[in-house]
Amino acid sequence: MDKIAVLIPCYNEEKTIGKVCADFRRVLPEAVIYVYDNNSTDRTAEIAREAGAVVRHEYMQGKGNVIRRMFRDIDAQCYIMTDGDDTYPAESAPEMAGLVLDKNVDMVVGDRLSSTYFQQNKRPFHNFGNSLVRNSINILFHNDIRDIMTGYRAFSYNFVKTFPIMSKGFEIETEMSIHAVDKNMSIGNVVIDYRDRPEGSESKLNTYSDGLRVLSTIARLYCTYNPMAFFSLIAAVMAVISIAFFIPVMSQYLHTGLVPRIPTLMVCGFTMIAAIQSFFAGLQLQIMVQKNRQDFEMHLHRVNDHYKRLMKEDRTS
Repeated sequence: MDKIAVLIPCYNEEKTIGKVCADFRRVLPEAVIYVYDNNSTDRTAEIAREAGAVVRHEYMQGKGNVIRRMFRDIDAQCYIMTDGDDTYPAESAPEMAGLVLDKNVDMVVGDRLSSTYFQQNKRPFHNFGNSLVRNSINILFHNDIRDIMTGYRAFSYNFVKTFPIMSKGFEIETEMSIHAVDKNMSIGNVVIDYRDRPEGSESKLNTYSDGLRVLSTIARLYCTYNPMAFFSLIAAVMAVISIAFFIPVMSQYLHTGLVPRIPTLMVCGFTMIAAIQSFFAGLQLQIMVQKNRQDFEMHLHRVNDHYKRLMKEDRTS
């Protein structure tokens, strides 16, 4: 088992990957640097290997797929995840690793938004999107993570081995944040100095399509992790619509004793029934979510026991 594993998912980063590997080797000499090449068409893998990194390949395209493979393959006491584009400072890695190793923090977030991100990043829609995603998740999930979309994080063994990765692309960071909040894991923030990509290096993130995927991921995970609130909102909207259309029908009946708008009355009735069904569906799903959280705690105990056995084997070998 490695003490610290630096995980770098890469796709066509030949201009920067050598410097990234060198920087992390300088500040974390005890770490093993893993570069997972994701079907690059340039010299990314060759340069990373020359820089002393352990180079492996993931042939399913997408950052989420690469992270899934990394988390399955590698055992370490602490994991540092970063990007290969040289936008994150390696100098912050020892502090982030220290929070995991010394203070049992499960996920440390490299917080760009509290420092230089809005000055360095030249893509205004990215700035708006990061703020929107951060505020949405903190409101919906009642938390205060300062940077949801950052790709610079540190993780404990327990987090990595219990995180069910469902995302395939750049929405993976959003999924990590929500999972940590929902499962009551310890979260730390380290403010980092963000720098924009160097000249000639291009972002793989599409502002609009990837942004929409992130927002749809938030909605999907909110439904998954908090179904009572999600379906209660739907139930409330349908109930209000039903009552709003029912009031004129009822008023006319009270004045005349007649119900001339039978179709409207029927639609109101069916809409109210749907609202009631939605509410009870949310209630049933919420019970399942609570049971899932209990099962997760037991699974976490098993993972922690396995971690202790690996540590004991390392000490005796």
